[in-house]
Amino acid sequence: QVQLVESGGGLVQAGGSLRLSCAASVATFNIYTTAWYRQAPEKQRELVARIRGDGNTNYADSVKGRFTIIRDNAKNTVYLQMNSLKPGDTAVYYCNLKWYTYDYWGQGTQVTVSS
Repeated sequence: QVQLVESGGGLVQAGGSLRLSCAASVATFNIYTTAWYRQAPEKQRELVARIRGDGNTNYADSVKGRFTIIRDNAKNTVYLQMNSLKPGDTAVYYCNLKWYTYDYWGQGTQVTVSS
């Protein structure tokens, strides 16, 4: 049973920073594409950032230049460094690991940005 444990969410003022972490209990972490998604109230879940096993990344246009996704294969952990946060970034953030049909989600961590 693969488990993803997220941490690092919280309340921050606009302009501030947070770093989310997602630790995975999986033996072959390096083969997975890892990603962060978010879901705001009454909105669909959306991709925030993705990093593949080869290190290639892509980001939602709304977070480019502010967020950075990093993976540490030795620690089975993926991070999301969020800088210059805006109230529009307020959402529940979910970690995702995917490899073919293997698709795992974390429980979500709340990020609230006050104006």
